[in-house]
Amino acid sequence: MVDDNSPVYEARYGWDLKTTGVVAVCAGFTAVLLFSDTPPLMQALGLLLFGGGGVFMAFMALSRKVAFRVDETGVLLGGSPARYAATTAHVPWQDVTALVLWRQTVRSASVPYVGVSRREDAPALPGDGPKRRAVLERMVPVPADVAIASRAVTGWRLDQDRLATAVAHFAPDVPVRDHR
Repeated sequence: MVDDNSPVYEARYGWDLKTTGVVAVCAGFTAVLLFSDTPPLMQALGLLLFGGGGVFMAFMALSRKVAFRVDETGVLLGGSPARYAATTAHVPWQDVTALVLWRQTVRSASVPYVGVSRREDAPALPGDGPKRRAVLERMVPVPADVAIASRAVTGWRLDQDRLATAVAHFAPDVPVRDHR
């Protein structure tokens, strides 16, 4: 954990409004399924979906793993709490050309993201590959490289002012671009 006076910016998975709401809705549906005369197949599927989903969201919030970090070494893109080691990536400052705040919108829903624009010859990150790039180039409003080096701001809070302060402290020549 980083104190509030440190120039290091660190955000951890935890209980935000969306996570709390999803867990509460899942608990409500699970209770209804358990205490109603729902057909067994529907009950089993509902319990798997809502019970399992609620447990996973609670696990994510309780993990308190690092979701995003900016420090003297570069940018840590925290992975999914379920596969944290395999999906976490570190981008050293020498590979960073900008930090990018962006939003993925699908119909009326949108999810904020924070990503890293990197040098063209930077090493590949976990999950990078030609098939994923082809899909991302059609699906997101930022270049595929930025999307691959991005994390959704879900299950944690982004403090844009502290992020900008940390970037200015550790990499004053790296801009923070807001494309939301």
